[in-house]
Amino acid sequence: MKSLDLTRRALIFAAITSLSLGGGDRPAAAQTPPGVLIVGQIAEPKSLDPAAVTAVNDFRILVNVYEGLVRYEPGTLEVAPALATDWAISEEGTEYTFTLREGVTFHDGTPFNAETVKFNFDRMLNEDHPYHDTGPFPLAFFFSAIAKTEVLDELTVKFTLNAPYAPFLSNLAYPTGLMVSPAAVEQHGADFGRNPAGTGPFTFVEWRSNEAVVIEKNPDYWGDPAGTEAVVFRPITDANTRVAEMLAGGIDMMVEVPPTALSRFQGDAFKVVEQAGPHLWFLILNAKEGPFADKRVRQAANYAINKRALVDDVLEGTAEIAAGPTPPAFAWAHNETLAPYPYDPERARALLDEAGIEEGTELTFYVTEGGSGMLDPIPMGTAIQADLNAVGFDVKIETYEWNTFLGEVNPGLEGKADMAEMAWMTNDPDTLPYLALRTEAWPSEGGFNSGYYSNEEVDRLLEEARVATDQEERARLYKRMQEIVQEDAPWVFVANWKQNAVTSDRVENFSLEPSFLLQLEGVVKN
Repeated sequence: MKSLDLTRRALIFAAITSLSLGGGDRPAAAQTPPGVLIVGQIAEPKSLDPAAVTAVNDFRILVNVYEGLVRYEPGTLEVAPALATDWAISEEGTEYTFTLREGVTFHDGTPFNAETVKFNFDRMLNEDHPYHDTGPFPLAFFFSAIAKTEVLDELTVKFTLNAPYAPFLSNLAYPTGLMVSPAAVEQHGADFGRNPAGTGPFTFVEWRSNEAVVIEKNPDYWGDPAGTEAVVFRPITDANTRVAEMLAGGIDMMVEVPPTALSRFQGDAFKVVEQAGPHLWFLILNAKEGPFADKRVRQAANYAINKRALVDDVLEGTAEIAAGPTPPAFAWAHNETLAPYPYDPERARALLDEAGIEEGTELTFYVTEGGSGMLDPIPMGTAIQADLNAVGFDVKIETYEWNTFLGEVNPGLEGKADMAEMAWMTNDPDTLPYLALRTEAWPSEGGFNSGYYSNEEVDRLLEEARVATDQEERARLYKRMQEIVQEDAPWVFVANWKQNAVTSDRVENFSLEPSFLLQLEGVVKN
């Protein structure tokens, strides 16, 4: 495979060096080079292995290096062909047979075929696979319905499910279903996450910790060639610094622009892009121990927090108040009859009195400095702290960098905290509740139910919904689940966000996706 010539690569690395923040204290002064797209990321990636990560911040890099059997049709959450050209589903809904694209190679030169597909899913799902251990929180839940992956011939692979599973195709389009090179995994072992090899329009060049991840155009790509020579993802964790970098020309694009900063990009030198999507910003409440083990106290927190003020004043109207666990972007599954908890501090105080909560009861609140879809997390956390203090709590905030924050929250809040910020961008109405609200999704079981919520009826509804092949029946089950969860209040339901990004006027053909992923193959940088 031919790579960039030395002059172009030297230019890329010179750009990285000259634009480095040197500790994050000063904005850049130089313009970025043509043909090199520099993206301001919200955090350092945890890994570049699709089997090891959970954050959209990392996924935004991965989807440009790797591909899955299917992908989302641009501008939608509908499933379209990618590394598979077509597929057939058995009448009972338990067998999916995929025909693979011919002539595709991984970036390391090895062929993509049915054996590589089997390797990827065996690696993810079989605990005895030699390369199974990718970290403590992989999203293998997405494919737990797979009972067997079979190679029928070089370009045909069949999945046999243990039961019908409605979200299967949608989950294959999610980044957890991206295909990695078996040869590269075998070569690098535990270090594969820093040496990725996929089939995508860009190939991996280098990862400089806390400085940049660099990818370049894949000249051997099977599809249309990328529109830029290279993309540089720079982690700039402080939102104000990202804004300053964007204004100064040090980066060409930034996502998750702080709402208060959007007005600074109203001019010919910038383009602001917005796109609605299935997003939920919420507070996880520790339902296992402490004050929030009582449903009345969880409901009180929902009444006590002025979500209208958060949406209008902190988020500058870039979101809508959330009414439950299912975003309205899933129109067919969203329960429109549910209204958000109103702001009612008197009702909150009455519930706290009824539950015997004493004035000054302390709460530990985990807040992040910045992370995937977290919506001005420090100002939001501070405002929430004030609202809860106003009804009699004494809230102590503990603030963490994003990856450290995930390391504290994902293993569960037991023995550590009473509440934590969280945001999910999901691909199917099954995803968030199944991974974060079921009893069997407690952290001890490998799930993301970090607040230890448990309701047998919710468990039953979610299990039935994921095997229902009729969408109307699925919708009925999800809507009933939402009613119960809203009443039980395992979370404070805060906001559904409209994602945003800003680019310089030198960037063309960029659009945001409802999936919240960052597809950059068609982008041109002048």
